[in-house]
This record gives sequence, C-alpha cells and structure tokens, in this order.
Amino acid sequence: MNLNDLPRGSLIFIDANIFIYHFTGLSIECRTLLERVERKEVQAVTGAHIILEVLHRMMMIEAVSKALITPGQPAKKLKQHPDVIRNLGDYNRCPDEIRRIGARIFPVTLKQIRDSALMRANFSLMTNDSVSAAMMFNPDS
Repeated sequence: MNLNDLPRGSLIFIDANIFIYHFTGLSIECRTLLERVERKEVQAVTGAHIILEVLHRMMMIEAVSKALITPGQPAKKLKQHPDVIRNLGDYNRCPDEIRRIGARIFPVTLKQIRDSALMRANFSLMTNDSVSAAMMFNPDS
C-alpha cells in the first residue's frame, strides 16, 4: 500500500519527512497525500515536536540551497556562523502552511513524554518517534 491508497476518511499521523518531501518537491506521493488532506478526503494530525523538526531541517535545506553554507553538517556550520541564520526566513512559512493544509497539530504533554519511555523500551524507537507513538495512543493527554 502506498500513501495514495489510504481510504477516504482515514485518520493519519504525519511525520516530518512527509512535510519535508512536500516542501522540497522531492515526492509527488507526499504532495498528493497533503492535497488529499487539504480537500478533507483524509484527516491528518501531527505533533508540535514534528513541526519543530520540520523547521529545523527546512532551515538547513534553505541555507544550503541559497549557498549560504556548503552541504555536509549544516547544523554545525550554522552554529559556527550564526550571522547566516539572519539571512534565512523562507522555512518559517512551514507551520502556517501545515495548518493551512488542514493538519491538526497537537501539543506535546509531559504525560506523553513519560509514556514515550515505554515505547522506546518496548519497540526500540528513537525519542521523537516514541513521543509520536505515545501521542497516537493519547493525543489529548
């Protein structure tokens, strides 16, 4: 099954890569999925931590694409040259665009962070992935 095979009315959690591939134009499949969300054919939720990850990665991509830094370890390079960050800003549109598309953004709660420890222990997930999993089980807690 690919993303475009999701049945109408599906409720999905969208991780950072879907948004990043959409914003960078790297995946028609991701763009099509988000267009379905925008048309309300599919319901989408995500977490505030995902939006932060998208912002971080899109900042790096923007810096490299504008040739303000060279590829390879972009975060390290931006930390070494913080003045470059002042010349960036396109990435800041991402949260508003995600909301415009119609994805619901849940805050991350302390309970979800605590619950995520079990997800890491039981399923060998990385931190952000475990928070996402905990959020799917208890989105409003």
